[in-house]
Amino acid sequence: MSEELSIAVRHAFADFSLDVDLRLPGRGVTVLFGHSGSGKTTLLRCVAGLERAPRARIALNGDCWQDDNGHFVPTWQRSVGYVFQEASLFAHLDVRANLAYGMKRALGSAGQDDILRMAQRFGIDPLLSRRPAGLSGGERQRVAIARALLTRPRLLLMDEPLSALDAARKEEILPYLEALHDELDIPVLYVTHQIEEAARLADHLVLMEQGRVTSSGPLDSTLARLDLPLARNQDAGVVIETHVLGHDADWHLTQLGFAGGELWVSERPFPIGRAVRVRILARDVSVAHSAVHDSSIQNRFACTLAGIAPADDPAQCLLALDAGGVPLVARITRRAADQLGLTVGAQVWAQVKAVALLE
Repeated sequence: MSEELSIAVRHAFADFSLDVDLRLPGRGVTVLFGHSGSGKTTLLRCVAGLERAPRARIALNGDCWQDDNGHFVPTWQRSVGYVFQEASLFAHLDVRANLAYGMKRALGSAGQDDILRMAQRFGIDPLLSRRPAGLSGGERQRVAIARALLTRPRLLLMDEPLSALDAARKEEILPYLEALHDELDIPVLYVTHQIEEAARLADHLVLMEQGRVTSSGPLDSTLARLDLPLARNQDAGVVIETHVLGHDADWHLTQLGFAGGELWVSERPFPIGRAVRVRILARDVSVAHSAVHDSSIQNRFACTLAGIAPADDPAQCLLALDAGGVPLVARITRRAADQLGLTVGAQVWAQVKAVALLE
C-alpha cells in the first residue's frame, strides 16, 4: 500500500520560523528545494524527530508520529532511513559491518544474502572488507544510502547527500539516486539547493523560502509556472519525460518521443521504448508562427501559447507553452514578442535549440 506523508510544522526556532503544511505523494522522490537557510534541513529533522516543534503534526499513511497535543514518537521508533551530508559511517567497522548495522536495527540480525544484494545494487560489493577511511566520498555515500535502505524504512530522508562531493563523484552517485524513482515503493524526501539535482531526481517539487512553502506540485508543472521566481532564473527550464523511438545510424542521432512531438539528440545506445528524462532550458526555446524548415534547428513542434510574463531582464519576457499537454517555457525578447504579435491562446511552433539528457 502506498504511503501518504503529511507534514505541518509551525514553530519559531532560534534563528527563523517554520510555517509549513504539506500533503506529499506516497511514492517517488519529493525534493525540498530552496536557498541555504530556507528551512529545508530543519523540516527534514522535524520529520525524523531530531527537532521537536511543539506545534507540529507529522503522519505517515495515517500513522501519527507527532501532534500538537503532546504525542511524540521518538526518532528510533520512526521507520525512517536518514542519509546526511556526510556519510557518517562507523570508522572502526568495515563496509560489511556498517551495512549489517542497518540490518540489525531493522530486523535484529544481519542477513548476509541481503547485505550482498544491497551491496551489488549500489556497486559496493568489491568494497565490503574496506573501512571508510579507504573509500572515496562517492563510495562512502553509496554505503550510507545502502545502510539506510537496509533498515527497511517506510520513509527515506536525504539531506544534501551530494553537497560534500566534487563534480566527478556526484556523477558517479547520481545514477544510483535516479534509480530510486522505479525501485522504491516508499516516499523519499530529498533536500538540495541545486536545481540540476532537482531536475534529475524529483517527481514532486517543494519550493521553500524563509521557512515557508511557496509552491508544491509535480516537477514538470512547477518548473513551468511563470509566477514563481524559479522561472525567472537564467537557468530556468522544464523537465520532460520521453521515450526512445529509434536511432539514425547515418547521422548518429537518437529520436525521442513525447506527447507533444519528437526530439532529436546525439546518439545514445538506448533500447527502443526506454524512458528518458530530458531538460530543456527556456533560453534554448524560440517560437515562430509556422514550422520553419530552412533552419539548423531540427527540434520543432506545435504549441499553444498559454501565458506571457515579464522576466527579470526588462528586455525579455517569458512564454508558457503547451505542447500536447506538456508544459514548456521560452525566454525571448519583448521586441520579438511584439513583432510576432503574440497573444495568449495563439498557436505557435516551438523551436528547441538544445536538449540535455538526464540519464
